[in-house]
Amino acid sequence: MLRKLLIGTALATSFAFSAHAADVKEVQMLHWWTSGGEAAALNVLKGDLAKEGYAWKDVPVAGGGGDAAMTALKAMVAAGNYPTASQMLGYTVLDYAAAGVMGDLTETAKKEGWDKSVPAALQKFSVYDGKWVAAPVNVHSVNWLWINKAVMEKIGGTEPKTFDDFVALLDKAKAAGVIPLALGGQNWQEATMFDSVVLSTGGPEFYKKAFNDLDDASLKSDTMKKSFDNLAKLVTYVDPNFSGRDWNLATAMVIKGDALVQVMGDWAKGEFHAAKKTPGTDFLCYRFPGTDGSVIYNSDMFGMFNVPDDRKAAQVALATATLSKSFQSAFNVVKGSVPARTDVPDTDFDACGKKGIADLKKANEGGTLFGSLAQGYGAPPAVANAYKDVVSKFVHGQIKTSDEAVTELVKAIDDAK
Repeated sequence: MLRKLLIGTALATSFAFSAHAADVKEVQMLHWWTSGGEAAALNVLKGDLAKEGYAWKDVPVAGGGGDAAMTALKAMVAAGNYPTASQMLGYTVLDYAAAGVMGDLTETAKKEGWDKSVPAALQKFSVYDGKWVAAPVNVHSVNWLWINKAVMEKIGGTEPKTFDDFVALLDKAKAAGVIPLALGGQNWQEATMFDSVVLSTGGPEFYKKAFNDLDDASLKSDTMKKSFDNLAKLVTYVDPNFSGRDWNLATAMVIKGDALVQVMGDWAKGEFHAAKKTPGTDFLCYRFPGTDGSVIYNSDMFGMFNVPDDRKAAQVALATATLSKSFQSAFNVVKGSVPARTDVPDTDFDACGKKGIADLKKANEGGTLFGSLAQGYGAPPAVANAYKDVVSKFVHGQIKTSDEAVTELVKAIDDAK
């Protein structure tokens, strides 16, 4: 367990530095933002900190789901080699906070009024035991379709409003000799798509009960079985070379017109942005059919570690820059996400960004803002990992039927609780 592994380490590696030691003018950041769009977005923050005299030391760990990065982080922390900050998701932040290795940003947060501008859903994961331990960078939502407009026009397609509409659209692409659905065969990508399938199949209340409340009756229901059946249907539209493909390569298939559509979080829009593509002209963004009005979210957070005194000024500078209105706008315009604070105007955002901001506001106010199970915001990591494993085995044929998938999902989640 993370707490057992790290709590002793935190005590054993306490730092003793002179109060007069010169501040280290460097920010060390562990992250998994290695695609073109992600790197471009991160450069916004690097530039802001460079203006304040801080050098940037990258610790990039490739792998879009972040699993490899979290393995690297665990090794660093266990060795007492704390980064200034690490990109983290949801429950992972709370895990490290419980282990006693996170810093305390509360003074900065109070000074800058984070509690008034950061949505409560994000504060649940960035505040631990009354202390701010992480700076939310953005709000991503995962229930999106990204469509190549030229291909859409070629096949005479229109926006799908229901799951059956979506299947009919995929059939049109297949008949035209275009790969209908671009997917990367990695467990986090498959489970991210399944998040949307479950919301579409069962509706908002069902999604919440099953994937946020982990309600046993919902997990083993006929509705969950139907969700797996719908997932199996979508997989029939994927090309045979999808296994192991990185998410950004699947996005590139849509950008190039080799595939019609990708079901992916709005970080995909960062790839379109990096490729100089424009929504409405080159590509289309729609909510996954049957999920309009709801948002399945995750939030990238910069978890701040308990660094020595001579590195704290750099950490505060990083946190302050991250939650500044100017950075929240500039970064999220490039990244494809929306701001992690509610008082940032949508002026500089494109049509998809404006829709994302409006959707988030509506979902937040209407009680239809749900944590993504696949992305580490629906339930603790052990449950999320069990979920991803079952979904991936189903996609790749190791679990043969939806009945078997439901049985395996219930068992895996029960074992992981």
